[in-house]
Order: sequence, then C-alpha cells, then structure tokens
Amino acid sequence: MDSMLSTVGLPIALGIIMFGLGLSLTVADFARVRRSPKAVAIALLCQLVLLPVVCFGLVLALDLPPVLAVGMLLLAASPGGSTANLFSHLFRGDVALNITLTAINSVVAIVSLPIVTNLAMAYFDLGDEVTLQYRKVVEVFAIVLIPVVLGMWVRAKSPDFADRMDKPVRIGSALVLFIIIVGIVVDQRSNVGDYAASVGLAVAIFCAASLVIGFVVPAWAGVTERQAVACSFEIGVHNATLAIYVAVEVLDSVELSVPAAVYGLVMFVMAALWGLALTRWILPRTEARTLPSHHG
Repeated sequence: MDSMLSTVGLPIALGIIMFGLGLSLTVADFARVRRSPKAVAIALLCQLVLLPVVCFGLVLALDLPPVLAVGMLLLAASPGGSTANLFSHLFRGDVALNITLTAINSVVAIVSLPIVTNLAMAYFDLGDEVTLQYRKVVEVFAIVLIPVVLGMWVRAKSPDFADRMDKPVRIGSALVLFIIIVGIVVDQRSNVGDYAASVGLAVAIFCAASLVIGFVVPAWAGVTERQAVACSFEIGVHNATLAIYVAVEVLDSVELSVPAAVYGLVMFVMAALWGLALTRWILPRTEARTLPSHHG
C-alpha cells in the first residue's frame, strides 16, 4: 500500500471520524447507561460475544483462506462507528442510546479487539507472522480516544460550532474512508478479483447477520422498538476504518484489511436497505401486534 496513504491518510481518517463522534458526545452520554442498562448490556453482549462467534462459524463454513478469516474476525471485533448513529437517526432509532453504546464500545474494544484478533491469529496459525501487542493497541486507541475527547471538549465549549461541524465532518470522514478503500483496491489490484470472490459473500452474510441479530435479540429481550433499532445499527455498522488501520499500520498486512475494505463499501448499501425494511415492513407489523384492540 502506498506508504503515504497508510501512514498519513489512515490516522487522519480515523482522527476525523473520532473527532466527529466526539462533537456529538457529552459526559452525560456515558452516565445514561443507568437509565437503560438492559439495552446497553444486551447490545454489548451481542457485540462482544455473539458476533465474533457468528463470524468464526461463518469463516469456517465458507472455508476462507487464513489471512481473510482473521481479517473478518478483526472486523467483527471492531466497535460500532459514528455511521451507526447516522443510520439510527435516519430510521427512527434511539440515537442517544447509539451514542452511549459507541462511547462504551470504543473503550471496551481496547481489551476485546486484541483478544479476539490474537485468538483468531493463533487458531489460523498466523501468530508467527503477526501479533497484536497491547502496547500497539494502546497507541491505536490513543489515536481513537484523543480526538473523541477533543471533540467532546469542543462541544462543551461551543455547542453551536459542534452542531455546525457535524455534517461537514461526517461527509469528510466518509470521503476519506472511500479514498482509503480505493487505495487498498489499487494496492491489491492483482488479487482484487480473487479477494472479492472469496470474501464478498462472507462480508455480505456477516453484515446482514449483524444487522438482524442486533435487532432481533434486543427485541426478544423486551427493549423498546427505538432501542432495538439503535442496537441493530450499533451492532451491524462496524468501524471499518479502525479495522483497516489495525490491519495495515499495527499488523503490517494490507491483505488483512481486505474484508474491512469490502465491508466499508457493502455496509452502506445493506444498512440503508435494512433501515427501509425496518421502517416499511418490520416495525409497522410489530406496532400493529402491540396495539390494543378497540373492538368488542
């Protein structure tokens, strides 16, 4: 991969995305857990336990090459991103819950992401080539958390400025992610066809499964509909930029980043289609079932 793009572009992209997330956060968002502990606990259980298990089963069932299998599990272990908040807002989710989950998830991932990734590398015998050391993980999350704290500080000092910057920062971060994905595709152009063929199906199934699990499990557990929608996007929309950054910069493997790059493209379309399905068909039916009858 072009070293300028990876060493300069990736940290900047991650910084912009996380600064944008910080602009939408306040300290109260972390405290909100006390108001809806059930939704937070269920979403975190899905994100931290259920998704890596589902992803592991998927890569075994599809018999993916080891490097792509580990790349898939690195993606599964990445927390939700600020894009999840945007989809939740578009499709009537509880955005405050999203913000709380993203905030907690980003901190918890400091521990969970290296555990899942190192277990995957050990299982698929990549441990000799690459290991995710905690020192490196701390460096990564410094790049993640410092812009978040900076964004929160800007919001606390100037809420109007934070609100004005929200849209430009979102557009900018989506644009930078797109440029990075193009960079990965160009770097791996000789293998792109093979990768797309071998990982495309896995990424699409995993993305769909994440979105559906994220809605169905919390809904079964009895959280409100708006909370279930929020959980769905939080669990289904991963921070692809973070997964790409860890693969390329920390593990020094562009191949490992391919599933996250493919996911970065697929996810926008699938999340939008899922949001439409939720608002057009799924939620109206559940509302109809829960409405009391006025007859008799």
